[in-house]
Amino acid sequence: MSSSLLWCFGLGLIVLLWPEAVFAQPARIIILRHAEKLNRHELCDLGEQRAEALAAQFLGQGATQSLFKEGQKPEAFLAITDHTIETITPAAQSWNLPVIPYTVSAKKHDEEAKEADLIRSTQEAAHDVLTDPRYAGKTVVMTWEHKHIANSKLENDSEDKVTLRQLLHLDQLADVPKTWPDSNYDYFWIVDYAPDNPLLAAFQMVRQTFTAPFDQLPANEWGEPEPEHTDAGCKQ
Repeated sequence: MSSSLLWCFGLGLIVLLWPEAVFAQPARIIILRHAEKLNRHELCDLGEQRAEALAAQFLGQGATQSLFKEGQKPEAFLAITDHTIETITPAAQSWNLPVIPYTVSAKKHDEEAKEADLIRSTQEAAHDVLTDPRYAGKTVVMTWEHKHIANSKLENDSEDKVTLRQLLHLDQLADVPKTWPDSNYDYFWIVDYAPDNPLLAAFQMVRQTFTAPFDQLPANEWGEPEPEHTDAGCKQ
């Protein structure tokens, strides 16, 4: 076999074993959960306020405590459900960017089919984020359904990688929680990747502590209850 054929064979083997190796992933991925919800389709008043606050303080153009590195702007906003789209739309609109939907509609009544769609869409989105050259070296925001960000039961029940924690290689990092608690709507997961290597990443959790006029929004510690959530007429 010629040396050129051997080289091609070796390259093909690398691609098969580690598809992301030949692409540059984003420099930063910002992950957050949808805001508090009213029903299967809409955010409650508290959730709508959080969506506006996220744009004003953390994720919108001109945000007072921007999560984007100096001189950078978001390349894309991704979402998966009606709630996640509604949550991130104010921030995306401030940048004149669309929300890219990996849509799973809440209108489906078959929970098993909906769950399969959530898994499939999460896998597709994670693959695109790590391999699409448009995102190379850029910042991507992913607003997701919390059980499909991280959930130990969901991961243990499947032979495949099914959560963003697994699919974005965050399970390789010791300090990444294995489950996103039901009670927390108020955190960001921020992942900074080393150039050309998605297995080398820095991880931090940032709490959404808002200033006026949004300082009444719940900002409970990780894993602690959010009493204002149900008191405000929102659905868990």
